Amino acid sequence: MAGALTLAGCSTLKSPGVDKKLDAVNVIDATNLNDVMLTVADPNEAVSYFQRAIQEKPDRVDFQRDLAKSLVRAKRASEAVVVFAELVKNPKATSEDHVDYADALIRTNDWKGAEAQLNKVPPTFETYKRYRLAAMIADSHKQWKKADSFYETAAGLATRPAGVLNNWGYSKLSRGNYKAAEKLFLQAITYNKDMFIAKNNLVLARAAQGNYTLPVIRMTQIEKARLLYTIALSASKRGDTDVARGLLQDAIDTHPQHFGAAVRMLAALNQNAKS
Repeated sequence: MAGALTLAGCSTLKSPGVDKKLDAVNVIDATNLNDVMLTVADPNEAVSYFQRAIQEKPDRVDFQRDLAKSLVRAKRASEAVVVFAELVKNPKATSEDHVDYADALIRTNDWKGAEAQLNKVPPTFETYKRYRLAAMIADSHKQWKKADSFYETAAGLATRPAGVLNNWGYSKLSRGNYKAAEKLFLQAITYNKDMFIAKNNLVLARAAQGNYTLPVIRMTQIEKARLLYTIALSASKRGDTDVARGLLQDAIDTHPQHFGAAVRMLAALNQNAKS
């Protein structure tokens, strides 16, 4: 009898009347899949997921926020702007939402709109991203002192400052302050030794000063060939065609595969030299 009662109890617990279909969105919340979607999942898959989540829970502000962020990750900034525009109308919108909206607007080249969003953020909200965007906007206005101040603050707040140091260096490069740019690119590489864009910018800054040698930094064989090609381009633009030809030949010899772009440029320079 005891066994029968036990089985009866189990049967009751598992009966269709008691077993209810779980809410898919709540299950995802419980397993923190939202965070996974925002960080390591394929960006377009994350977009599809959050679009479905919003259909099930249209009032969830966090789903709107995550959809907008996923659209930015998927390089669909124009769509993200539309979502952010609705999100910031919500009373539950945060200062961080306005900063992220500004970021999306900059990606669509709407600098005026981005500046308007940052102006809505109180000065007490101090984050790396807020100051990095403020620095970029100051750059767009050629307000160099403000830009330098914002870049410096952003670098101080960043846990991984390589990106903002690279941006700051590019700002200096565009102003013609090549020495300062070179220093900032070197600092960026110190924090991220695999950051090729900073390495490429570094050789641009050096070449602009007439220094056509490779810097002493860690680089792969392919990176070395690409950097030599970048220096050759700069040398050619400065009129140092003989130097450019030598650098291109070094790039071709260094690259482990066929370096088509360098081969074509070298052929063109050789042809110009004969004509």
